[in-house]
Amino acid sequence: MYWLRYLLKEPYHALSSNRNREFMALLLKYGNRARYQLTEVAFGGFKLNVPDTMSFLWQHKEIFADEFYYFETTQPQPVIFDCGANIGMSVLYFKNLFPKARLLAFEAEPAIASQLRQNLERNGINDVEIIDKAVWTNEEGIWFGSESADSSSIYSTSQKRKIASIRLKDYLEKETRVDFLKIDIEGAEIEVLEDCRGSLAHVQNLFVEFHSYIGNAQGLADVVKVFEENGFRYYVDTNQHRLRPFVNHRYRDNNVMDLQLNIFGWRD
Repeated sequence: MYWLRYLLKEPYHALSSNRNREFMALLLKYGNRARYQLTEVAFGGFKLNVPDTMSFLWQHKEIFADEFYYFETTQPQPVIFDCGANIGMSVLYFKNLFPKARLLAFEAEPAIASQLRQNLERNGINDVEIIDKAVWTNEEGIWFGSESADSSSIYSTSQKRKIASIRLKDYLEKETRVDFLKIDIEGAEIEVLEDCRGSLAHVQNLFVEFHSYIGNAQGLADVVKVFEENGFRYYVDTNQHRLRPFVNHRYRDNNVMDLQLNIFGWRD
């Protein structure tokens, strides 16, 4: 009966939990909406305005259904750094998991940072520190290209403008303990991690979404080396099954990236 288990594996997973069933319901409700149009969505008692329903759906899948950011701690008020908070899905998840958490949310794109602030206020979350600046290696600003929804980056091919930045290393060194550090900053993670490599000893859990942009050095080995040097055990998930990879070099038909993967790091 292996063939039957194989055929039913994905449908079973899609319906195996309340949050997976919620995702399927959201997919049916919002999946055919036009892309890149401001839309009000609702789920799990939350209401948000999102700039792109498809991006919202996959954020829900990863964050709420698959619980990529789930972690455990004995700290009554865990410290969480959310670098690349976007419209607030990850913040809502963290505050639902740990209502008393002290959470810093960093978002570089000004329009998205405004939506982040509005979404949190709308859902009664008023104790999150929002830093509407790019996470970088200094405070001198950074040239940044704005894209739709969740793909703005320093590697964008759109017209760039200089936006304000913070040095993550400085923020980390102000803390005696960081329970969770999430870094999803669309390609800037390589430089930022290199700058912070000596300032991660007190970080308990580290998540990095790694991006490789076509025409630029990949740098994955350097990122993994930072995990190893700082004593993290880690797990790497590409979250894709690419067919014919020796000739299919694009990440999900993406025109600017050839690899994206998630790295989860924790301490034993």
